[in-house]
Amino acid sequence: MSQEQQIAIEERFARVFNDKSFKERLSSTDFEKYINSKKKLSFQKHDTIFEDGETPKGVFFLEKGAAKLSKSGAFGKDQILRFIKEGDIIGYRSLLCGENFQAKAEAMTDIECIFLPADIFMYLLEVDPQLSFAMLQKISYELGESSNTITFLAQKTVRERLAEILILLEQKLGVDPEGFIKISLTREEIANIIGTATESAIRLISEFKQDSLIEVDGRNIKILNHDKLMKLGHVVL
Repeated sequence: MSQEQQIAIEERFARVFNDKSFKERLSSTDFEKYINSKKKLSFQKHDTIFEDGETPKGVFFLEKGAAKLSKSGAFGKDQILRFIKEGDIIGYRSLLCGENFQAKAEAMTDIECIFLPADIFMYLLEVDPQLSFAMLQKISYELGESSNTITFLAQKTVRERLAEILILLEQKLGVDPEGFIKISLTREEIANIIGTATESAIRLISEFKQDSLIEVDGRNIKILNHDKLMKLGHVVL
């Protein structure tokens, strides 16, 4: 999926999932039910939003900050599955499937979010066609992301994976005023994303820096040469 298509899906969801839009579409009774049910929650960096195996009680809509979804492997090593940014909603897949959470959600920065209880979220999907369609698009997009991840891990070299993930992280999370990707990752976290040992990730980041592909400031990374990095990672946006 192109970056333009991804942005269009995210913008559609943002237009649909907000108080003003709900007030215009819902009956006064349903809107009041929604307003009285939602809660504002805050999480500090490294706080757990929900645990793998926990029973879903509702969905979380991020208004500020970033989070990660991860799964612990057989030997206790975490695999980062996906990053969550402002405007994203999490917790709905397990809720819709009627199963416990299949991953852990952890705050990577301080977070402010809206929590919507399960019964209200499910009710809104029934009575609001625009929300249902926006969620269907979002689910389809994320299913495509999962399929791409399988190909990413199975068919690309570790060097190609690192190049691609840096491009995709910048695309998804954006950059700060100095041009650094808007999230600071440990070398272990980067290694978990691309499926390699931490030592290999450290070596590759150093090589990318020496080749002037990236600039590194502690845990922060800035892409200096997008074209070369995209060619290296065989990335098409």
